[in-house]
Amino acid sequence: MSHSSRYFSLMEDVQAGHWYLTDPLDATGQEVEDIWQFARGHAIRLSSRLTFPISEPGRRLDFCMAGAGATPIVHVKVANILAEMAPDDVQLIPVDVEGCPEQYVLLVVTKLIRCIDDQATEEVLYWKPEDERPDKLGQYRSVYGMRIDPTQVGDAQVFRTWGWDIAIIVSEAIKKALERAGITGARFEEV
Repeated sequence: MSHSSRYFSLMEDVQAGHWYLTDPLDATGQEVEDIWQFARGHAIRLSSRLTFPISEPGRRLDFCMAGAGATPIVHVKVANILAEMAPDDVQLIPVDVEGCPEQYVLLVVTKLIRCIDDQATEEVLYWKPEDERPDKLGQYRSVYGMRIDPTQVGDAQVFRTWGWDIAIIVSEAIKKALERAGITGARFEEV
């Protein structure tokens, strides 16, 4: 597959009246300790099936970001598209959404690519020694108006950006497939 020349940040289209899911619970009903494990750009191992409680009822979405860790939860129809088009880039883990009979899946993006184009991006700030966060030193503290260097992406269709791993980036082909499927809850911003 040739690589796309256009890429898009995939985000939740937050609107009043949509449901809001909170951080997941394990099979014993305990909150998952490390909610950031879902965003590190590599496959994970879970010891039990997760349940995502609904903190605000509302319109069910096909794509949403749950809880403080902004964990991507997708309807099975989204998972099927990703499994077909980007099988090497994602780990799809069935989960339960409290009180919801439909099938939902935790989307774990398993590719982490160093591709942010600092010069083309509107604003980048880095963690510095005076911020007293040695664990973050040299990583991005904030990225505004992100642009990526497509030559660094290779054949990845879905990935997170190294140093700013809260972003989920998809190829134009994935964006178009999701739009054709009429999925709800997603918005795309070209990077």
